[in-house]
Amino acid sequence: MIARKLADLGVDVIEAGFPASSEGEFIATKKIFEEVGDQVEVIGLSRSNKNDIDKTISTGISSIHLFIATSELHMKYKLKMTKEEVLNKIYESVKYAKDHGMIVEFSPEDATRTEEDFLFTAIRTAIEAGAERINIPDTVGTMHPFKYYDMIKKIVNFVGERIIVSVHCHNDFGLATANSLAGVYAGAKQAHVTVNGIGERAGNASLEEVVMGIKKLLNYETNVKTWKLYEVSRFVAEMTGVPVPYFKAIVGDNAFGHESGIHVHGVIENPFTYEPISPEEVGNFRRLALGKHSGIHGLKKLLEEQGIYLSEDKLKIVLAEIKKLAESGNKVTVEDAKNIALKLMNS
Repeated sequence: MIARKLADLGVDVIEAGFPASSEGEFIATKKIFEEVGDQVEVIGLSRSNKNDIDKTISTGISSIHLFIATSELHMKYKLKMTKEEVLNKIYESVKYAKDHGMIVEFSPEDATRTEEDFLFTAIRTAIEAGAERINIPDTVGTMHPFKYYDMIKKIVNFVGERIIVSVHCHNDFGLATANSLAGVYAGAKQAHVTVNGIGERAGNASLEEVVMGIKKLLNYETNVKTWKLYEVSRFVAEMTGVPVPYFKAIVGDNAFGHESGIHVHGVIENPFTYEPISPEEVGNFRRLALGKHSGIHGLKKLLEEQGIYLSEDKLKIVLAEIKKLAESGNKVTVEDAKNIALKLMNS
């Protein structure tokens, strides 16, 4: 169901699963390919070994995302392999997948903590074996945008225009979106993202944030139908049981929320005074809230939407009651304002 939503949203590639990790992942990848493979490229994740590759191929998909760790830390403690052994695995696995007609994306896992010379050797090895795409994972989110920009720029220049460089950023320091945009600005042509930023630990780069950042801040176009972002976000939240944070950028309930009287007055006159984009562009909604920071312009608009028209003097009385209610720690709703106003009208 989510795959259908993503295909309709206009993403370019869906990484459907890790077929060799479990029977459920194998079935899911196969079914997703059968369901939406005619609309969008479906790719499967695979370790750099023959068994994983064979399992991925048997799903019927024609794209594979191969990975193996290249940092000293991972090679020593996880893989227990030498650099030479890792390079051999890269070449053999990429070539094996290519010999079976697959489109290959290769990731040197923990790339951002990999010694630079070895990282470039690993990338060159993958390309020589036939990889068309090179993904640079910030596996534990330790990059900052300035450093990641420099790194991706070097890699883009190193591989040339024929190879697509991709970015894959984790959010451990809250920089996944910023790092992804820095990578794209440096020349990466593909970004790995997840709806609502769902992922390991602190999550991955958020699809909706990266898409809108690319469009509005970098002035690049994607194929994503941005007006469907809020709908897809809410659907994924419902399916996964992982709620969208109230203050989440782009798709959060308060992303276009205004309480401060100064802000509300500006937004009523011209929304762009306090909104960088229109909520309709991402399928979200503008919400004018009531609280201790509210002003008379926002209150007047909210009441008139309820069919209540008060003089300025009476509006001031209602506003004072609302602020008193809010300062006592209560959440103030439009219904509260309406009831206060009606009592005043009937008194």
